[in-house]
Amino acid sequence: MSLAAAFTFVGGIGLFLLGMRLMSDGLKVAAGDTLRSILAAATRSRIRGVASGILITTLVQSSSAVVFATIGFVNAGLMTLAQAVGVIYGSNVGTTLTSWIVALVGFNLDLRAMAMPCIGLGMGMWVAFRQRPAGALGQAIAGLGLFFLGIDILRDTFADTGDVRVLETWADRGIPGLLLFAVGGILLTVLMQSSSAALAVTLTAAAGGLVPLQAAAAMVIGANVGTTSTAAFAVIGATAPAKRAATAHVAFNAITALVAFVGLPLLLWLVGQINDLLGLEGRIATSLAIFHTLTKLLGLAIMWPLTSALVRRLERLFRSREEDEEQPRHLDRNVLGTPSLAMDALGLELHRIIGIAREQATAAINAENVDAVALARRMKTLEALQVAIGEFASGLGRDHDDGATTQALPHALRVSQYATDIAERAAELARLQPQVRLEDEALASAYHHLRAATIDLIEQCRVDDPDWKLAELDEARTQFERDYQALKGLVLRAGTVGTLPARRMAATLEVLSVLHRIVDQITKAARYLDRFVSYRDRIDDQQAHARQQGRDDPDEAKGQADAVASQDSS
Repeated sequence: MSLAAAFTFVGGIGLFLLGMRLMSDGLKVAAGDTLRSILAAATRSRIRGVASGILITTLVQSSSAVVFATIGFVNAGLMTLAQAVGVIYGSNVGTTLTSWIVALVGFNLDLRAMAMPCIGLGMGMWVAFRQRPAGALGQAIAGLGLFFLGIDILRDTFADTGDVRVLETWADRGIPGLLLFAVGGILLTVLMQSSSAALAVTLTAAAGGLVPLQAAAAMVIGANVGTTSTAAFAVIGATAPAKRAATAHVAFNAITALVAFVGLPLLLWLVGQINDLLGLEGRIATSLAIFHTLTKLLGLAIMWPLTSALVRRLERLFRSREEDEEQPRHLDRNVLGTPSLAMDALGLELHRIIGIAREQATAAINAENVDAVALARRMKTLEALQVAIGEFASGLGRDHDDGATTQALPHALRVSQYATDIAERAAELARLQPQVRLEDEALASAYHHLRAATIDLIEQCRVDDPDWKLAELDEARTQFERDYQALKGLVLRAGTVGTLPARRMAATLEVLSVLHRIVDQITKAARYLDRFVSYRDRIDDQQAHARQQGRDDPDEAKGQADAVASQDSS
């Protein structure tokens, strides 16, 4: 291959990758909440998960995008690992569409004649409609044109290369030679970060006579293994659920590749039989598309009965970080690019941090003597989580600087701050409470009643409870205030008449003040968390409605977000 041909080859790959990227991004925006709805439907069964994975990958032409979105759903608690595995299986099967497009379109039609109208029409729509769904669809159409143009250049490059005896010699060296071609497929995929691009190169090279069928099949197997690198790189430092989902993706492709490589002669024989049946003899690109599809279906057939065992195994892996309470369990920076998933993950982490603070306060109120070391350890946990929540919220606000996000995130920061404040008050209560000794029976009874009322009110602050009602919390808070003021008056009166020594009166009043502050902070935290959740839900509903009405103009979207913010503030 000459230097000019090498540059042409690299340019063809660049056009192919750019076209794939524009298609994927444009289709994701044009589809709007449709992709999220399809993924949400996958929670009903594993079969639905596989179907959803196939459908979405076919729509957006990017298995990596589907895998990342699935990982985000797992992190946000919207999908279990078992359900996510089904989507991952389906996304791997869905990648075969690219092979079929290259095989059926790339060698039977005038791609350049198709590419130019697509690029012209798509760019016209993109410029005219900008960020609206029609503009995103235009971006996808322009990407399709570049996709065709890249295939055309690759096809012409390999057609001019001629017969290369060196590659045929390596292909005839048995298993070592085929392993070398498989490694080549892995490297192509890792370097280009796209199995679709690696498959396009493989199919066009084989059709151009550069690579024999058996060697090209080995490269297809390698490309299937190489596609796991994107997910593997993305979960470095990610949460345990993300690592489990990525491992399932790696396991599917690795096991499929191993079985396909061992059964390569049998699979190629089966491909030949299918070609004979369909009258497609001599079309090497179509043979490779059939081979690619067979390997994915074979992997699905092998992994399907093993899924339950795989999920159980993965649930036992990567637990050390999750067991460390100081590490967030739901905040994964990989989902920051999808605001709805990031807000879901943030909401779950806020529920978690408030739950820890609630446990701290309840333990301190219930026990006369509390383990100070345990309280200090949990306090450190909450401080670390508060920092993690702040950094995550900052990243989300920086990446998505719009009225909706910037108005919702301060509520999250307030909730995390109140959680650490509650823990501080709990530690203070554990230190002061042993000093309270009330010998008067009526006074002691009223004191214990207030402590019990505090615990009841803390339990009513579970915003994630299906029966949660803000009005009921307000009513309980008002009753607590009456009880608190009545007991405070009794303590002051007992100190005045001398039935309660001054030192013990001061200690009792200080404990009552701490209880009052705990109640004040836990109710404020619940109120802001409820506001964050309802705010997020209203934003999602309004954005979905705007998409349905075809009104995704940026200025109008901002106006709608500001309207939501105004409603929330009032």
